[in-house]
Amino acid sequence: MNKAPVQKEIQHLSREINQHNERYYNLHHPTISDQEYDLLLKRLIDLEEQFPELKLSDSPTHRIGAKLDESSATIQHKVKMYSLDNTYSFSELKEWHDRVLKGLPDERSLEYVAELKIDGVLAALTYEKGIFVLGATRGDGLTGEDITHNLRTLPSVPLQLKKMSTEDFPGALEVRGEIYMERKDFENLNLRREKAGEILFANPRNAASGSIKLLDSRITARRKLKCFIHSFGVIKGRKEFKTHWEFLATMEKYGFKVNPGRRCKNLEEVIEFCEEYTKKRDELPFEVDGVVVKVNSYARQKEFGFTLKSPRWAIAYKFPAKQATTIVKDIMVQVGRTGVLTPVAELEPVECGGVTISRSTLHNFDEVKRLGVKKGDRVLLQRAGDVIPKIVKVVESNPERNSQTFIVPDKCPVCSGEVAKTKEEDVAYRCINPSCIKQLERRLIHFASRQAMDIEGLGKVVVHQLLTKNLVRGLADIYFLKKEDLLKLELFAQKKAENLLAAIDASKARALSRFLFGLGILNIGEKAAYLLAQKFRTLDALMRAGLEDFKKIHEIGEVMADSIEHFFKQKTTQKLFKKFKKAGLSFSEQQVTFFSEKKFFGKKFVFTGELENFSRQQASDLVQRLGGDVDKSVSRKTDFIVAGKDPGSKYIKALNLRLKILNEQEFKELIR
Repeated sequence: MNKAPVQKEIQHLSREINQHNERYYNLHHPTISDQEYDLLLKRLIDLEEQFPELKLSDSPTHRIGAKLDESSATIQHKVKMYSLDNTYSFSELKEWHDRVLKGLPDERSLEYVAELKIDGVLAALTYEKGIFVLGATRGDGLTGEDITHNLRTLPSVPLQLKKMSTEDFPGALEVRGEIYMERKDFENLNLRREKAGEILFANPRNAASGSIKLLDSRITARRKLKCFIHSFGVIKGRKEFKTHWEFLATMEKYGFKVNPGRRCKNLEEVIEFCEEYTKKRDELPFEVDGVVVKVNSYARQKEFGFTLKSPRWAIAYKFPAKQATTIVKDIMVQVGRTGVLTPVAELEPVECGGVTISRSTLHNFDEVKRLGVKKGDRVLLQRAGDVIPKIVKVVESNPERNSQTFIVPDKCPVCSGEVAKTKEEDVAYRCINPSCIKQLERRLIHFASRQAMDIEGLGKVVVHQLLTKNLVRGLADIYFLKKEDLLKLELFAQKKAENLLAAIDASKARALSRFLFGLGILNIGEKAAYLLAQKFRTLDALMRAGLEDFKKIHEIGEVMADSIEHFFKQKTTQKLFKKFKKAGLSFSEQQVTFFSEKKFFGKKFVFTGELENFSRQQASDLVQRLGGDVDKSVSRKTDFIVAGKDPGSKYIKALNLRLKILNEQEFKELIR
């Protein structure tokens, strides 16, 4: 067999992994995601196992870890600090479980401890007679850096252990744990660094790693680092622990915070824990990237022993990656229903958080400039709340990036109409051509949406066909469609055409508030539309009102009042309303009867997730009838978050802000 290609690949992988180790451990500026790194390392390990004679003497698989800073004081670990093998599926986890049981022919099952794998920095803490005397990084597993001065600043690192009632603490104790930074503290740190013009940290782990090695411990103290204990290296002067679960319970009594986890009777319970926290991971105040599974019995652990780099009795199950790196193929521009131009990055497809992502919004042109992102760059991608793809930063520039500079278009990419900023302080550029077909497409989709006129069957595909065949030229035109018009569209038969016409006809009776929201007036959302409808009751009364009338409405500010007045004064708007009236729309709002007890007066509610016993509109109406307000977004001014099934990013933000969160039952009790 020709081994030359294999040898070449091994050499290439070794060089690449060593470079990534340097960026990750020492520069705190990784250019690939953890999962991409793990795949490179796994490929190298597989090749070295198949061709051991080709393994390099300086292979990164010998000692995976940080290169020590020559200027730092070094600490020799009394017991080697191992790394863990990773699994990425439950089938791989079961294979590990089967290998463990093979070593115990008389055992059919084992008790495990499943712990959250905190995405932080491993450190060793040494205590003598209960006093904290030494702290060190993992380093290369054999030798680490002295970080005692910085660990002393962490409130979660006890400087003196608590005495237990039945026995004193060990004479010598070295525990291992994860130094980490909570999400909110990480976000605040990056905001400060951005204002100061400093390089941003990619994630909380990199921020913790950079902070724990600072020479000035006063800066470390301001970074609000925390510590979870999950294992030990040395214990002298007390009876031995029988199980890992017993060890964790004892460490809590000594005053440590221990790794969140659960004792599991079998592998099935381990998998249940993994599934539970795959869903809950974004609810936690800190980043976790998986679950560490350990054999609970210390006697069994000794039987299994270690490989060169990892224990055989423990393994990590990694969650689907929330971050990935990929290449920006191009930057395109989309046109929204209000004419706003939005830059969108077209990406080399990459898996992130269990889905394949090929595009990500860049929000606005100021964000493109802030990120410095250009065609051909390698970028760090993240799924915010496991839903929305977001480019966090550029990790590697394209050598030819100067020729790829992105320029804000001066013409609409759809209709070639003029592009302008409506106000100096506004970051948005807009196509100001009122006949732009893309704007009309987006407005029609919004007008037919569930929160607006709720026209079932009038979705994106149908709207696009109606515009393409020139059957619709404005919002009101949908009310004059005939069956023969719809039958010209793809996949439309008699029944489908009749159903859509019936849904369009039913929408004529929708409340004024939903109609106003559906119009898509600039700066006017669902709540403002509701307030306008409650105040004026009919469209005619609303059209007779002026700027000062709008300003008098509570929560309608000057910018919103200007938008409303500008919209209703336009001749095109008045012409549009005449057509709506001709179609037979009602344009009226039922007056809401408020309860005499205004128990929610001054309180702000936000709903997230799916409620079982209320529609979102019903729940909002109840709050408003009791004097409260319903907001779309979460802020420090929010009083209550009502969380239904499968809550989204609002729930995570509420957790970070430590707001009051109610489940549906608690909400029902509150309104009673």
